[in-house]
Amino acid sequence: MTQTVGPTSEPEAESATAQKDNATAGALGTGTSDVRTLLTRNLRTSGIYIAFVVVVALFAILTGGTSLSPGNITNIVLQYSYILILAIGMVIVIIAGHIDLSVGSVVAVTGATSAVIVIRHDQPWWVGVLAALAVGLAIGAWHGFWVAYVGIPAFIVTLAGMLLFRGLTLQILDNISLSPFTPEYGKIASGFSNGLLGGNGFDAFTLLIFGVAVVVYAVSQFRTRQARVRYNQPVPSFPLFVAQIVVVAAVVMAFAYQLATARGLPYVLVILAVLILVYGVVTKRTVFGRQVYAIGGNLAAATLSGVKVKVVNFWIFVNMGFLAAVAGVVFSSRSNGAQPGAGNSFELDAIAAAFIGGAAVTGGVGTVVGAMVGGLLVGVMSNGMQLMGVDQSIQSMVKGLVLLLAVAFDVYNKRRAGSGR
Repeated sequence: MTQTVGPTSEPEAESATAQKDNATAGALGTGTSDVRTLLTRNLRTSGIYIAFVVVVALFAILTGGTSLSPGNITNIVLQYSYILILAIGMVIVIIAGHIDLSVGSVVAVTGATSAVIVIRHDQPWWVGVLAALAVGLAIGAWHGFWVAYVGIPAFIVTLAGMLLFRGLTLQILDNISLSPFTPEYGKIASGFSNGLLGGNGFDAFTLLIFGVAVVVYAVSQFRTRQARVRYNQPVPSFPLFVAQIVVVAAVVMAFAYQLATARGLPYVLVILAVLILVYGVVTKRTVFGRQVYAIGGNLAAATLSGVKVKVVNFWIFVNMGFLAAVAGVVFSSRSNGAQPGAGNSFELDAIAAAFIGGAAVTGGVGTVVGAMVGGLLVGVMSNGMQLMGVDQSIQSMVKGLVLLLAVAFDVYNKRRAGSGR
């Protein structure tokens, strides 16, 4: 039997060909318009990276290059690592439409717990770490219960927790500081892997680790791009894609070289990198991560689609308690003791990092990497102003203005997107 080709077959074939040509053009097109499209398609994301580069360059000029010296870069990593750890948990809380004001107090109480066990009771360092993590998980479960199952807003629950656990810290420490920790405990935040592979004036192991990370990143980005092309989704031109990879690799390896020529790879940076990798996967590639975004984006729709909102909210706060405990261990290790006032204003720095990094006030938007860039931006600004001898009051004013501008930028993006529909 002869099959008759209908009159719609030719237009359909032309349409399919056109779609394929458009996808190919999108993948291979070049020019300034391609760069402009890449930047404006995700203005919130690209904006924070541009701002970070500008801030780094500005303070490099103002400090005569001191801010980019190997010793200072190492100092930034050590000094702001616990804020970045808190920001990982905070951005997940904010994506779900909540807030956590208690993390500074949780840092204090977990550090105090570890100090009492290691210093006062002379137990091994790892016992203190495990005890601190257990306390953090318990506090997270406490907050999660009141928020998820009782229905009290997270703002109120964590505000109460901020006061409650600050007072508990004073009780645990008898209102005095405890120090010093054992050398093993101190290495958590102040130790370095140096000389494992040798090197002529630098630590080759640090360069190797960062080199492997760059290769993994490049392969991951290439596979993602191939998948987007396969499904006819827009992608930057291949030359621009390669340029992106080269720029990222150059920045990362320059950072690695600075560390390698200083004291090597800080242990705390390894901890932070593992957390970023794990939580990046959790938020982007797991059911739990998609449910967090769904709850923050549209709670009613998430409920109707079968998301167990109470369970997800509970575990969000358990996770925040865990990460606050990790930050508490890192901070107490770096300060070589526990103080009643530890962690003051840490919650504000973590919240600022999340919002500056692109999280939306209304929830449903944000990334772990964005929060890290936001935290580093605040850290570079603070460090640069300290090197310049800027008064602490001025530093607070500048950080406040940056936070306000970041949120205003988010509002502008939403209005711009709304008017474009």
